[in-house]
Amino acid sequence: MTIRFATPDDAPAILAIYGPYIQQTSITFEYDVPSADEFAGRIRTIQQQLPYLVAEADGNVVGYAYAAKHRDRTAYQWSVETSVYVHPDAHRKGIARQLYTTLFDLLRRQEYYNVYAGITLPNPKSESFHQSFGFEQIGIYKHIGYKFGAWHDVVWYQLSLQPLSAQPATPINIAQLT
Repeated sequence: MTIRFATPDDAPAILAIYGPYIQQTSITFEYDVPSADEFAGRIRTIQQQLPYLVAEADGNVVGYAYAAKHRDRTAYQWSVETSVYVHPDAHRKGIARQLYTTLFDLLRRQEYYNVYAGITLPNPKSESFHQSFGFEQIGIYKHIGYKFGAWHDVVWYQLSLQPLSAQPATPINIAQLT
């Protein structure tokens, strides 16, 4: 398996993984599967500053992970939110772990300090996975999302990537590391 930076051309393969989560679960709060062009735009937007990775096995994209801005205000610039998705046929093979390990290494090199993950409840597999990385639960947004005829809670987890600095440097653009 290879972990590499995603390209806009990966959008259809990524959507093949993500689409069923949209259509069949409340794991994501999206209602409609975006077009490949719209999704390619999302990849380009994220990669203006942050990593967007895919896991490839036998020439096929089997998983992906990315970091996105946590919030827009300047004081939040050292914090990101992350997501990881793996094709159901590739679960329990360490793909998500390798994606997150690579992603977090890049984020440390970029000078990020905090990673947040929001998980729609119930999702014990994702909670356990994030806890195995050292994420700690920091709160729950009650009834924050409505999908498939029900209100859903989202639990938030935080991971510190490195010790805090009294004078943090501005995060480095991902393009400067590649």
